[in-house]
Amino acid sequence: MELSGEAKRRFRLQDYAPKPAIQGLQVVELSRHTDDGGSFTELGRFTAGLCAAFPGFVLAQVNYSELEPGAIKAFHLHRRQSDLWFVPPGDKMLLVLLDVRAGSPTEGTRMRLVLGDGHSRMVRIPPGVAHGCRNLAATPGRIIYFTDTHFAPAPEACDEGRLPWDFAGADIWEMTRE
Repeated sequence: MELSGEAKRRFRLQDYAPKPAIQGLQVVELSRHTDDGGSFTELGRFTAGLCAAFPGFVLAQVNYSELEPGAIKAFHLHRRQSDLWFVPPGDKMLLVLLDVRAGSPTEGTRMRLVLGDGHSRMVRIPPGVAHGCRNLAATPGRIIYFTDTHFAPAPEACDEGRLPWDFAGADIWEMTRE
């Protein structure tokens, strides 16, 4: 079958190859237990601050954040801190990750993950991986996250830095259209 001129020029094959992963990034599917009264999800088992699902992660702080519909909070990164992010299954957030670690085997790799949206999973974000999120839902979205360092706002102790929201291009925040 021959395609018309414009269709022939714009035709491409879908890329079904696995997308590149960022070294040190972990995604763990969590068990969500439901019944007619609601649901329960265990976010982590900690013994002396150590998380069973993420070896080497030692819990120091637990945080809760809300984003308004359509809001983008990006990009920030840490030089020492690792984050564990959880978005409740009833919310829908686009998590964008960029490996900006000089010399990393995955330096420059970009990843997009949808968190929530009916799924229960936790993501470990290693130091040096810039990250941000966009609330894709029509209602406020929530993030519960665990860190292995305490937040310190003083400039001499602060571990959190910023990059512009469009550091990876403004289109990274848009819905992919096929």
